[in-house]
Amino acid sequence: MSADDGVRADWATKDFYQVLGVSKDASSADIKKAYRTLARQNHPDSNPGDSADSTAKHDRFKMVAEAYDVIGDPEKRSKYDEMRAAYASGGFGFPQGGAGGGAGGFDVSDLFGDRTRGGAGLGDVFGDLFGSRARTTQSRPRRGGDVETSATIGFSDALQGVTISLRLTSDSPCPACSGTGGKPGTTPHICTECEGAGFVVVSTGGAFSMNETCPACGGRQLVYDEPCPTCRGSGKGMSARTIQARIPAGVKDGQRIRLKGKGGAGDGGGPAGDLFVVVKVRPHRVFGRSGDNLTLTVPVTFDEAALGAEIRVPTLGGSPVTLKLPPGTPNGRTFRVRGKGARRSDGTVGDLLATVEVQVPAVLDPATREAVEAYRAATSGTGSSRLRAGLFEGD
Repeated sequence: MSADDGVRADWATKDFYQVLGVSKDASSADIKKAYRTLARQNHPDSNPGDSADSTAKHDRFKMVAEAYDVIGDPEKRSKYDEMRAAYASGGFGFPQGGAGGGAGGFDVSDLFGDRTRGGAGLGDVFGDLFGSRARTTQSRPRRGGDVETSATIGFSDALQGVTISLRLTSDSPCPACSGTGGKPGTTPHICTECEGAGFVVVSTGGAFSMNETCPACGGRQLVYDEPCPTCRGSGKGMSARTIQARIPAGVKDGQRIRLKGKGGAGDGGGPAGDLFVVVKVRPHRVFGRSGDNLTLTVPVTFDEAALGAEIRVPTLGGSPVTLKLPPGTPNGRTFRVRGKGARRSDGTVGDLLATVEVQVPAVLDPATREAVEAYRAATSGTGSSRLRAGLFEGD
């Protein structure tokens, strides 16, 4: 016998009418009234604490809710009555000594239907009535929600990697009302929207419908006339925690880093969600970045560009390197220094791209002016006119 068949056999022996204290021919109104009374008396919100009496009432509330879920629904109630009648007649009585074969060769699979043999016993009826409930009486573990936050780090930290502290806030039960949503000291009553079921049936079109958490009570089944002043009836508060997060080397500005298992806590023993950190990188005073390469603008004088020179340029976090400018280096030329850039995810390193920028002095002293004028005279008729000759071609 399968686990579901065992659950169904257990239900077949339960008298849900007796649980609610009503007769088998009680009206729907009488059943609803009895349920509301018992639910109000035994609901966990009305009986807080860990005493034996509180625990007993919590268990009683579960039994009441289970009974109302069946005989409070006309269609389920009709099928339940048919099954109870068949069970009470003795034709499907369970033998002494277990659910397997016994006296007379009875097998409980004959009652519930052995699907492997094509059987269609009462298991089909039980499946229609209780199938989904048998799988949902115990809450399944649920994964926690993902959390997103942002962090600002320095330019050098982005290249080298860094461990940062993040302070996160997340939902938690309100400390004032313990998550009930009601004003402490007040008494709840059955939710009129879902009639204490905790969910409402929503039509999806045609013959299909689905259950959704009741919007009025949030699935709590009970509501309070006076909401908790601290959480304003939501039942939720905020908790803060600080975690250490490792930002890998080479992270880019605006990159989204996933930290597995650092998000919201799971429910029912489920795993925690993930934390996503959007990284913002502060700009550097000297260096820039282009993909996995660092960029650097290097000012040079006219004579260095014209005659050639060896100049020193910095690297990020390392010793300076020497660039050799050939004679006639144009403004804007870029030189590549390999292995002085950002670290890639595969462990390799990008390059440093140094671009020269020829500087023109704003003010000339007499000696410099004389030298420049001599240069102009030496190139007169060939320098400036030839430089701009291409602008007039094709006119």
